[in-house]
Amino acid sequence: MSLTTETRAADLRVDGFDALAAPAATATATVTDADAARIAAAWAASGEFGEHVVYERGRRWIFAAGVRARVVITRDEVIVDDQGDRTVTAWAGDPADALAAATSSLSMDDWNIYGWVGFDFCAPYHGIFDRVPEDTVLAHLIVPEFEAFVDAGGVDTGTAGAEAARRLFEIASTAKCPGESRPVHVRNDADDYRSRVATAIAEIAAGRYQKVILSRAVDIPFDVDIPATYARGRADNTPARSFLYSLGDLSAAGFSPELVVAVHADRTVVAEPLAGTRAFGISPEKDAAARAELLGDAKEVAEHAMSVRACYDEIATIADVGTAAVGPFMEVRERGSVQHLASTVKGVLADHENPWRALEVVFPSITASGIPKTPAVEAIDRLESSRRGPYSGAVLAASSTGELEATLALRTIFSSGSRAWLRAGAGIVAQSTPEREFEETCEKLGSVAPYVIPR
Repeated sequence: MSLTTETRAADLRVDGFDALAAPAATATATVTDADAARIAAAWAASGEFGEHVVYERGRRWIFAAGVRARVVITRDEVIVDDQGDRTVTAWAGDPADALAAATSSLSMDDWNIYGWVGFDFCAPYHGIFDRVPEDTVLAHLIVPEFEAFVDAGGVDTGTAGAEAARRLFEIASTAKCPGESRPVHVRNDADDYRSRVATAIAEIAAGRYQKVILSRAVDIPFDVDIPATYARGRADNTPARSFLYSLGDLSAAGFSPELVVAVHADRTVVAEPLAGTRAFGISPEKDAAARAELLGDAKEVAEHAMSVRACYDEIATIADVGTAAVGPFMEVRERGSVQHLASTVKGVLADHENPWRALEVVFPSITASGIPKTPAVEAIDRLESSRRGPYSGAVLAASSTGELEATLALRTIFSSGSRAWLRAGAGIVAQSTPEREFEETCEKLGSVAPYVIPR
């Protein structure tokens, strides 16, 4: 339910928090990013609205809550729950085609859908699907019962019903600052990451591929409050997008540094590859020195140029001829505890292509896989000590009108059952050293590890 300012002021004003109750009438009151993240986290933590996805885009937080319809793609099945009507269908071929068919089958004409796509979503496209365990979930998406919003202007209860709108305002008015975090130690090389990097460097020297991103997981030895961790971490991070979700038995909170792909209403396709990393947030002097070092490091510049070229080639395969372009190229973007070399690649989606196909071609991000992508994905499957699951996949928002946006699931904390974990990777090229790449994973883990709040 989208409420007018007059309705909010008359019926739903929350004592002590009028800036949220009537944002259009209170121009002097501003909700900060930290406030907005805290409010969205409080909605999620309340447990009152069921399964949910919080998605921050353009400093506006979307709270997509409840399940009107659900689409789950597993290793062998497409499961669609559509307003109580459940179908389970075997599938083969491309998971993007399975997703397109599943969403096209929904009974509602107009829908927005949110959720996550796991790293193994790419396995059929890159010829390693036989290595994916049978019970693996490749994608889990929901059409929510309602969407509410919060940004600098305040709270908009969107499509929530009257009672849900009332509770959204009440929860927003009493949302507390998150508690104290507990240290998570990230420097223990429990699965011999350095040795796996050395193996990858040798394989690169042998000509098997040019670049591969190898990651490592860090288990958290205590129960985690995922929404509170999100609120605490977002206050100190500068992500391209952020997200918080609880779907099925999986919860996550993340501060994504990169847009994997977006398809806009005008059919513009956009990707934002990152490659090249240095620490950030130490001091102005050290940050500036690290920035200069990053821009002048031949290894980092070459790695970034390779990634941009590969992303350009991917976009060109689904874009109208002559529309693929790069710009801006190789600027430094600050993302929490690290700074990256970053570029933007664009094109116009060809008439015979659809957004799910755009996702399939660009996914997984080169930032999370390597170059060429197929042998890099195969190397990840061989050299990593555990399957990635949702890590380095994407958190996704799409609509029946043909728009789609997928943000890279890095800088993320995950929780499922009794386990909570972090994961981070580094790009391995011929000039890499195991010690420097291990250090890079520590720098990236620093975007989340200091903010983990116990439950």
